[in-house]
Amino acid sequence: MNVKNNSRKKASVEKIENAFMELLQTKKRSEITVLEISEKAGVNRSTFYANFLDMDDLETALKKRLLSEFRNVYKEEIKMRSGSNDFLKLFYHIKDNKMLYRAYFKLGASFTPMDIRYDKGQAEKYFKNEDIEYHLEFFYNGLNGIIKKWLENNCDKSPEEIEKILKTEYQGRKI
Repeated sequence: MNVKNNSRKKASVEKIENAFMELLQTKKRSEITVLEISEKAGVNRSTFYANFLDMDDLETALKKRLLSEFRNVYKEEIKMRSGSNDFLKLFYHIKDNKMLYRAYFKLGASFTPMDIRYDKGQAEKYFKNEDIEYHLEFFYNGLNGIIKKWLENNCDKSPEEIEKILKTEYQGRKI
């Protein structure tokens, strides 16, 4: 394999993905064109098409990139197949990669049980393992909502403050 061309290809892909993410900060996905991305990335349209089939392929690649980076944050938990209540790692990663996460959510993606493992011990403690699928749905929608709001506010609060908000909301309190 030609390492020089491989590194050039990697650099082109990164430029294209970054240009797409930048454009997503101010535009809807449907308003963005291949030409616009190519110009912003400083590459030819042919370079875009040499790396991506179309806009959908680019979108899929960007989502995979985020999930790969996200999984790297929790690589030990994934390896051990365990849940983690350490959301502080995630919140720091989000704050350090705001543009990527904004783009991810703007593309209609969100975290799911496949991405973040639900703590079954906590489910037993708070809910006696009853109606877990409903608690899961509430938890993931709440987590995604908190992250989206935080990104909307340009991560105005510290990761510790966001973790506290999440933990306060998820204490099994009666309403």
